[in-house]
Amino acid sequence: MPSCPRCEASIAEEARYCAQCGAPQTEDAAEELDEYVQRQAEQVSGGGGDTGDSDGFADMADLSDREQLWRRGCYVVGYGTVVVALTLVPAIGAFPLILAGIAILPPIRRLTAEPLGSSLKREVMVGIYAIFALIGAALLFLL
Repeated sequence: MPSCPRCEASIAEEARYCAQCGAPQTEDAAEELDEYVQRQAEQVSGGGGDTGDSDGFADMADLSDREQLWRRGCYVVGYGTVVVALTLVPAIGAFPLILAGIAILPPIRRLTAEPLGSSLKREVMVGIYAIFALIGAALLFLL
């Protein structure tokens, strides 16, 4: 039974990688690992594709002035709405306002990407904010 050259653990004849340390045991496995590492390095360095200009995933330094203004405005409106709604908590209309404030925050857009496959556009999140805000305002003034 052969052993791993890196950790000296015994491995099966047909094993491509060592079960103990993960070292490749065949030339094909070593090439596959090298290709994988290259792809990951390109993605991390930014050469692997889209910088995320319209989906909100880019760093603030990579965004244009307009996109930075959008993001900052969403934070201000979102947190402002939540703070105002928290002062009105005994009223039933405060809860849709809290949801509206949370919905417009940029991290929530990023979280929608996981279940949906891609993040929702800014305009969609503003629409969701407007719907919740209108429902909350209507409940506050009507009840």
